Amino acid sequence: MTRFFSDAGVLRRPRAVAAAAIALATLVAACAPTTTTSTAPAASVPPEYQAEVVPGPNNGAPIEIPPVRAAYLTDRTKRQRVAYNGSEAPGTIVVDPYARFLYHVLPGGEAMRFGIAVGKEGKGFSGNANIRRKAPWPAWTPTANMVREDPALYGPVKNGLPGGLGNPLGARALYLYRGGRDTMYRIHGTMEPSSIGKATSAGCIRLFNQDILDLYDNIPMGTPVHVRTSAESVRLEGPLVETPDGYLMPAGQAAPATATTTTAAAAPRN
Repeated sequence: MTRFFSDAGVLRRPRAVAAAAIALATLVAACAPTTTTSTAPAASVPPEYQAEVVPGPNNGAPIEIPPVRAAYLTDRTKRQRVAYNGSEAPGTIVVDPYARFLYHVLPGGEAMRFGIAVGKEGKGFSGNANIRRKAPWPAWTPTANMVREDPALYGPVKNGLPGGLGNPLGARALYLYRGGRDTMYRIHGTMEPSSIGKATSAGCIRLFNQDILDLYDNIPMGTPVHVRTSAESVRLEGPLVETPDGYLMPAGQAAPATATTTTAAAAPRN
C-alpha cells in the first residue's frame, strides 16, 4: 500500500502496490532496546498488514515499511472491529495496558481494537488525557537518566536519533497531554513487530507500524484518551492467562499445561 501526502501533509487515498519484504535492524530501542528482522511472503499476510510505502521524514524520499509476518498476527494482536462494553464516547482512544489492547471507540457500541506491546512506562499512567501532538517519523532522544544508568547502551545516541526506519518509535507517534502538560506517555509504532501482544522490559504503548499509521490518519488533534487502571481492566476484560510464548488469553479458555495463570493486573516481564 502507498500513502500519498500533499505538500501540506494531507493524506490522499492510498492505492495498492506490489512490495517485497525488506530486512531492518534497530540500533537501539526507544522505549526498549532491540534488534530485529521482519520478513514475510506477501501472499500470506492480510492486505492491511502488507508492505506500505509512505513519504519519508519531512515528506522526503518514500520509505517502504515491511509487511508484518503472518506468525505475529493472532486474534488478539491484529486490528479488528469488535463490540465495545466500555462507557467512553465515540472518538475516544482507550488504552488497556493490562489486557494489551488499544480501542478506538466507534458509534453503535463498537470499537476498532488494536493489539499492543506494553513496557513498564505503559503502566505508570492511568486516567484521562488528550492527544496534543502527532508526529510522523518522530525523532527520539534518551533521557539523561537513561544515559546515566546505561551509558554503554545510550551514550552513543545521547544526542538522539532522527526519524526513519532506524528509529524505535516507528512511523508515527501520538503524545498525551493532561492539563496542558506532556505526560511523557506515548503511543507509537515499533521496529520490533514480534513484541506486539506481549509485555516488554521498557517502553510506552507500541503498535504495528501499519496500525499506528491507520490510527494516526483517523484521529484528530485533541482526541480524548482514557488509560485503564488494573481494576478497570479486570472488570471489563476479565482475568487473563499468559501463555508460554508471552501472549495473553482469557482465563476461561483452555490454556496449555505449561501456561502461567495471571490476571490483567500482573506486572510486565522485565
